[in-house]
Amino acid sequence: MKQEIKSRIDNQSLQVIANSARRGESGMLDLLRRLVEQESPSNDKASVDRCMQIAALACQALDGSVKWHRQRHFANLLEARFGFGSQTRTLKPVLLLGHLDTVWPLGCLQSMPCRQAGGRIYGPGVLDMKAGVAMALSALAILREHNFFARPVILLLNSDEEVGSPVSRSTTESIAARCEAVFVLEPAQGLGGAYKTSRKGVGSYMVRVNGVAAHAGIDFASGHSAVVELAHQIARISAITDPARGITVNPGVCAGGTQSNVVAAEAWAEVDFRFIKASDAKKIERKFLQMRPIDKKCGLVVSGGVNRPPMERTRRGIELFAKAATLAGELGFELHEAATGGGSDGNFTSAIGIPTLDGMGAVGEGAHANHESVLIEHLVPRTALLAAMIATV
Repeated sequence: MKQEIKSRIDNQSLQVIANSARRGESGMLDLLRRLVEQESPSNDKASVDRCMQIAALACQALDGSVKWHRQRHFANLLEARFGFGSQTRTLKPVLLLGHLDTVWPLGCLQSMPCRQAGGRIYGPGVLDMKAGVAMALSALAILREHNFFARPVILLLNSDEEVGSPVSRSTTESIAARCEAVFVLEPAQGLGGAYKTSRKGVGSYMVRVNGVAAHAGIDFASGHSAVVELAHQIARISAITDPARGITVNPGVCAGGTQSNVVAAEAWAEVDFRFIKASDAKKIERKFLQMRPIDKKCGLVVSGGVNRPPMERTRRGIELFAKAATLAGELGFELHEAATGGGSDGNFTSAIGIPTLDGMGAVGEGAHANHESVLIEHLVPRTALLAAMIATV
């Protein structure tokens, strides 16, 4: 593997990349701050559009060709192309995949401002995943400066990843299908900074029960409780969980009834499920669709399904990781791989057969939490690694 890599980029070139990454650190931190200080909750189109515009201007400053995929209810998707010169235009591009929407509502900056302290940068969305976007743009600046584009690069930034990618999925899959590989700019796994070579698939179901209301004291026998029926169904649902196969089924939100002295006429539960193999999704789906009420006087309606297919650990994905691990070693640090139960847009690209490596963004902790932060010390070496990977694929 090392011989293969060195034939594409030698140690001197790696050192050039590392030095350029160090010189570009202040610019990367400045871009990151501007991205974080432009709040961008998924459901606020105008705010996310403004954040996208910051990234678009950075792309144009690097001679990137910007294309907008315009949306009505979500912010526009940003596609930027780099390195499409006469020597590379016939080659399949590398796709750098990320998003600029966050889970944080407008106004969070007042209580958790973008700040630097203790070797970290804090702020809403800094880890998930605005730091990854800043790293990608810094890596592209390095490649442009030294003409290290081995093949063209497409940067795709989505605006709806945190809410399941309802409008961006088709665009992501369409662009990825024409690419050699996909590098996902999501945060690394844990403080060890592992790249992600597999992710669980994600799905959800809504289970609704219609019962028969009655007075709990005067006419109890006439009632058929939706709450009791739902409790029976939840026990069945929970039994689908199979830790040995990586299957988890979680009835996370439940509600029902109106008053304690009324036999409940309605009840419902939202169920999250995760799985490692695509074949298991069909088995889970079959079990949900075959659910029938125990109390025949109750009605049962089940809706939902798979939102993200799994990013399975594949031979070509492992080859990408092996290349990254070798390059990391030559840059002076150790890189590990990991699996995770969370999903990303990389699930989509992997599921259509495109080699995908995830977790190539920042190292930190607290994603979706008040202490969300990025460890500054890892930004430069991981940006150098990202640039080297783009230059060698």
